[in-house]
Amino acid sequence: MNDKQIIAKRVAQELRDGDRVNLGIGLPTLVASFLPPTLKVHFHSENGIMGMSPLPGEGFEDRNLTDAGGRPVGAMPGACAFDSASSFGMIRGGHLDVTVLGGLEVDELGRLANWMIPGKMIPGMGGAMDLVTGARRVIVAMTHNSPGGPKIVGRCTLPITSIRRVDLIVTELAVIQPTEAGLVLLETLGGASVADVVAATGARLILPASLAVHHD
Repeated sequence: MNDKQIIAKRVAQELRDGDRVNLGIGLPTLVASFLPPTLKVHFHSENGIMGMSPLPGEGFEDRNLTDAGGRPVGAMPGACAFDSASSFGMIRGGHLDVTVLGGLEVDELGRLANWMIPGKMIPGMGGAMDLVTGARRVIVAMTHNSPGGPKIVGRCTLPITSIRRVDLIVTELAVIQPTEAGLVLLETLGGASVADVVAATGARLILPASLAVHHD
């Protein structure tokens, strides 16, 4: 598996039957492909759908049925569509169990920066700020590093998305839990050693007495 698939597969293991889940644009959309067929998850998109699914096949595209990034999607039996105001009411009202978002940076306080890079053109913040604030559980799915260096840092240098601490960070190298005390390394992934993860991280990691090491 490539790095993004490693991340998506591990994030999928965090979802539970009956969860209402919002998947961010890009890497997070891959999570749906790694769910076991017996697990029923209700995928939400902030542009106004609950019960979103991958397209059933080529030729089923409908310009009126897309995810928040404008990509054609399908709908599960029983899915419903609604306006954007109702959709954001669900988010802000705390009715989503999980949101999975990409990230540009996460710092030792567990704060996420994922919506803009100063000086670069951006289409808008989308639903990121509302999702990080309103979802019951926030999972950041991102590569461990960017071409510029570590994405897990002591303090965010980019504009933060929310002051709320995210619940979990999943990269191709590790699963990390932000806590009151700092960033706790829970697992290593893809055959990475603890030393590999520490070397690739721009923030202090708390190393528990025992942690899981996964080689797939």
